[in-house]
Amino acid sequence: MPQVVDDRADAGKPVNDITKPSTQDDDALLRESLKRCSASTYEAAAQFRKTKNTEHLPAIILGVVERFVEPDLRAKLKDPDDDLRLIEDLGIDSLTMMEIVILVEEVLQMSINNEELRNLRTIGDVKQFIECKVRGLPLPKPTKFLPIEQIAGIMPIQPPFLFLNEASVSSHGATAKYKISGQEFFLQGHFKDNPVMPASIMLEAIGQLAVLFLLEGMINEPGKVVDPRTIFFTSCEGVRSHRICRPGDLLSISVKPKRMKMPLATFEGAIRVGQEKAALVEEITLTFGLADAVVVEPAKPAVADNEPAKPAVADNEPAPLPAAISA
Repeated sequence: MPQVVDDRADAGKPVNDITKPSTQDDDALLRESLKRCSASTYEAAAQFRKTKNTEHLPAIILGVVERFVEPDLRAKLKDPDDDLRLIEDLGIDSLTMMEIVILVEEVLQMSINNEELRNLRTIGDVKQFIECKVRGLPLPKPTKFLPIEQIAGIMPIQPPFLFLNEASVSSHGATAKYKISGQEFFLQGHFKDNPVMPASIMLEAIGQLAVLFLLEGMINEPGKVVDPRTIFFTSCEGVRSHRICRPGDLLSISVKPKRMKMPLATFEGAIRVGQEKAALVEEITLTFGLADAVVVEPAKPAVADNEPAKPAVADNEPAPLPAAISA
């Protein structure tokens, strides 16, 4: 990705500190910059410049992203989840991302360093990143992407009862994918000649993702980690099923923490298939405990003896002869 060079003295300051009062010329330039975006995007940008209210940022970000996304993919942005992936779901490559960044810089009157973009993978990442930049807050920690092999190495739950094929974990939530293969053991009897994913298993998948967040995304006190042996289901409220899920469906699972205070962690969760709601849970609560973090000290290099090692002599080689001394 090409490097954005920003040599302004005010680079890195909160937007509130560096923006100037809007003029008619500024408004005309803003209209020109957003002429290929929706009218609602311009309205949100104009309001943001007047009020500096960060509530307008999501509409601006989605409007700018929509401008550069292929027409057949724009429907995904009409009611987007924060776990919508920039590359895999929206087809945004590095050059397109560069165009988006340049327009966002221009509209929001801010500067963004390319190094700060490396860890942006989803719409949610972009929203949180831009809000932190605008408000002058520390940037969020990068999202962790975990394939099935890493998930299985972390989770206390194991196949064939593990319903996460891949996952992304950040400080503000987690998302995962699970494809119903049709080979799941419970589909043999649920139902006869009509395999349907049980709603209880979908709730289990949401709970498993919450467990993964506790183990990989939760910020603990120094020297402490969540003990996977202490995590258990406690309760759930407001569970609703909206769609029948069958073999071949790809489940998009998401959880966000609502309340976190040991020994209880409460999340909201959802499952979608494409843009369709499949299951929602208003609150799912787990109990957990902490343990001391294990500090692995680096291995110390071996210290050689003071005496240099003598060269080994092969069995079939004669011993070296003493040196001759000339008289």
